[in-house]
Amino acid sequence: MKRTLEEQRVEFSNQKFIATPLSGLIVWAVVGFIGIFFSDFIAVWSIFIGTGSIVYLGLFLSKFTGENFLDKSKPKNEFDILFFYTVGQAVLVYSIAIPFFLVDYSSLPLTVGILTGLMWLPFSWIINHWVGIFHALTRTILVLGLWYLLPEYRFISIPFGIVLIYSLTILILRKRKPTD
Repeated sequence: MKRTLEEQRVEFSNQKFIATPLSGLIVWAVVGFIGIFFSDFIAVWSIFIGTGSIVYLGLFLSKFTGENFLDKSKPKNEFDILFFYTVGQAVLVYSIAIPFFLVDYSSLPLTVGILTGLMWLPFSWIINHWVGIFHALTRTILVLGLWYLLPEYRFISIPFGIVLIYSLTILILRKRKPTD
């Protein structure tokens, strides 16, 4: 039976969406702790490696949250494909972050912190809920503010700021009502 695009959108929107933000929360928390205890050199690598592994950690966590992203028995949903395109978009933004990093390594938490969070905007449209707009806007404002306010602590304050936004986002997602 062929489902309409709107039926697929409702089906997609009614998922939990906990595994991926939980993965982001874990990775950015680890990055923040590395920023406290290790050199900036190690902190830089933790951002590159950590943020590059968020998708894989999310795939793993999805088995425990009941989302199971790799379940082959689920019917194909066009919005799953669109969501993975937004993940690809988040990866492509490193082409902006890396040149700035090469000029000023302390720009990395700013650029990666903001640019990888932009995927939340189309996510908000897909699920027809304001949570993605909230996440992208507050994350952008908070990361930019922390970058200017705490220049000596960029590798600590920005990751923990992102953890805060992920925590709030997860709470909102858990309280969200199913789409009709």
